[in-house]
Amino acid sequence: MTARNPLLASPPFAVEDSLVRLGQRLRTARLRRNLTVAEVGKKIGAGSRAVGDAEKGKPSTSVAVYAALLWAFDLIRDLDAVADPSHDVEGIALAKRQSRIRARQTGGLDNDF
Repeated sequence: MTARNPLLASPPFAVEDSLVRLGQRLRTARLRRNLTVAEVGKKIGAGSRAVGDAEKGKPSTSVAVYAALLWAFDLIRDLDAVADPSHDVEGIALAKRQSRIRARQTGGLDNDF
């Protein structure tokens, strides 16, 4: 018997809400392009069920399916901004605060006698 993943059973509200909104946006993109679920599934190499699950925002859907759908709708460039370290204000502040300061300079011997 396989263990159930609590994240998939009841993800945090913010995660679940974001996935649902992403799924709705993907569905809107598909409908605006006048494509069926089957056509999109064929284009990305996945089944209709995987596309439908992504459009419903199911947390068990692979991130590869979400990324492939973004690619299929020519929206993949927007994925590059996700978790960009240069935009991580909190992480940058923590890194600066925790960085080590060397007590002495490193370097070789000098020739000053």
